[in-house]
Parts: sequence; C-alpha cells; structure tokens
Amino acid sequence: MAEGDTILRLARRFEATLVGEEVRAAAPNPRGKAAGIERLDGRTLERAETHGKHLLLGFGDVCLHSHLGVSGGWHFYRPGARWRRPRSSAWAVLSGGGWDAVQFGGPTLRVAPTARLRRDPQIGRLGPDLLAAEFDPEAVIAAMRTDPTRALGDALLDQHLVAGIGNIFKSEACFAARLDPWRSIDDLSGEELRRVLTAAREQMLSAVESGGRHQFQIYRRHQGACPNCRGPISSRGQGDANRTTYWCPRCQV
Repeated sequence: MAEGDTILRLARRFEATLVGEEVRAAAPNPRGKAAGIERLDGRTLERAETHGKHLLLGFGDVCLHSHLGVSGGWHFYRPGARWRRPRSSAWAVLSGGGWDAVQFGGPTLRVAPTARLRRDPQIGRLGPDLLAAEFDPEAVIAAMRTDPTRALGDALLDQHLVAGIGNIFKSEACFAARLDPWRSIDDLSGEELRRVLTAAREQMLSAVESGGRHQFQIYRRHQGACPNCRGPISSRGQGDANRTTYWCPRCQV
C-alpha cells in the first residue's frame, strides 16, 4: 500500500507539472466516469495537497480525492509516450503543461465539492499528518494513550491516530527506535513514543527527498540476519488486519 511518503512525492510531482495549468480531463474507464472526472475538464489545477495516504487535487470549488490503496497508482507521461498499461484501464487522465497524469485503480477516486470534502468523515477523522510541517508528536501520543493495552506496531498503523505510516515504515521505525512493536502503549514512555514517531517521520521524509529509494533494514528480511546483531529476524501478522510485522527480538526491547 502506498504510504505517506509516496503521496507527498506525488503532490510535489503535480506541483512541478500541472499545478497552475488548465487541464483536459478524460475518463477512459467507466470507473472514472462514475467518479466525475470529466467535470474537471477545462478547470485549472490550483493546488496539490496531502493528508497521510490521501491526495487532494484542488480545482477551486471542487476537489479530486485519491487514495491508492494497494493496487492504485498515478503515472506521468509526456504526450505521445507509451503507457505502461492500456488506456482503457485508466480511471483518470489529466493533461496540461506538456504532461499527462494518468491514474489507475485504487479504492478511492472521486470529485466532490471542496467544502464538503473537508468535512467528510474519511478525511476529517484522520489523525495528524506525520509529514506535515506543523506535526506535533504530543497530540499523537495523547491519542495513543486512550487505548493503553494496544500494541505499538498496531497503533502506528491506525490512520485515526497518525496519518501516513504504512506497514513498511511501521517496522522500519520500530527497528530504528530499538523498540519491540509488540509492547503495549502503557509500557512505553513518552520519550520512547516520541522516538519512534521521529524515526518514522525522518525515514519517510528522507524517502520523499530520495525519490523513494529507501534502504530497508528489516522489512521483508524475515529470512535474513539483523544488520546490527546478525541474529535472525522475526515476522508475524499483527492487529485486526494481520499486517506482517518484522522485528529483531535481540535488538528491539
């Protein structure tokens, strides 16, 4: 699933290509027509914003809301370039400024009035955006404390507590902070919770700047050795969604 760093990179790509441009909007796939993509034709893209894993493209009084989930993606092409997927499978095509931004798949793609979308529960119930300039870890820590028996790894994935962290950086941040993702929130100090949130934020911002090139230390290395102690890495499903968590039992306590 696309995590917050991927979505922030997408917003920056839109800022560099289509923001400020009057776009031609098309919906080759019926899913895009149902989402109202063609309503954007002839409008100017004014801004590209993110909140966690959600991308919000502002066209004045209407907004395009995109959540990519596991299967979705935005691709950018020069006009006439060969696409990696068939045109008929594209849900949205936004063209302008010498670029085609093409969207395929995902759980959420919709055009909605900007004012209504900002009140929408899918957006309004999200926790603080981990990558926002004004991010305040204390607000997240306070929210985590409301469910003290919850495991750290599970809490980090809860978008209602903190928006943007996915399964990759859940494991990577816990490893960097040397914290066992199975410890309960009430067993962790404020300093430890700040440490893991800071680690996740720094790792994801680094991934934004590097174009997504992040050297994984522990994620999906269940058959490898810990880069610190050379001991075996453990992995198993965690939380209601049973998302696989990776950790080193020796280094993370």
